[in-house]
Amino acid sequence: MKKFLVVLLVITVSTSIHAQYKNKKANQDSIEFKIDSTTVLTLDSTIKTLYAVISGEKGQKRNWKQFKFLFKPDAKLIPSGQDKEGNFGVRYMSPDDYIKSSGKWLVENGFFEKEINRKVDTFGNITHVLSTYESFYSEGDESPFIRGINSIQLVNDGKRWWVVNIFWTQETENNPIPKVYLP
Repeated sequence: MKKFLVVLLVITVSTSIHAQYKNKKANQDSIEFKIDSTTVLTLDSTIKTLYAVISGEKGQKRNWKQFKFLFKPDAKLIPSGQDKEGNFGVRYMSPDDYIKSSGKWLVENGFFEKEINRKVDTFGNITHVLSTYESFYSEGDESPFIRGINSIQLVNDGKRWWVVNIFWTQETENNPIPKVYLP
């Protein structure tokens, strides 16, 4: 009888723990992100939000609604670099294309992109930002696994800032970041 009660207790506890885990996972999968419209009221908050929405620890979902809210319709994200044969090229992506191509990787691996320097040029309602970044797998990492420069074009429509394009390249041994773009 004691054995039966112990087995029954173990099954009950295991079932309870499994149900709690499934419920917690379901809650994480169904997180409903919201858009914070105050994040686009200043140039600084728009740039900070751009970095924040793609950053997170391994397994942490990203707020893709907020990410897409930053961009003007028809905006492009344009990574550039060399292919295996040494040819330079670019790829044009919409915000949705970026989410499809990189979103899963960001969550599975963890990714934090941190701005370390910024050069801003503004004329009227248009602004060009050269934003130097460092990328980490975790917020606690001490050394970046990559660095580069984001060339970000923005427009202010009188009510808010919009990202029009982001064009970027990574630092390489043959293409180090110039001192003028470092802190």
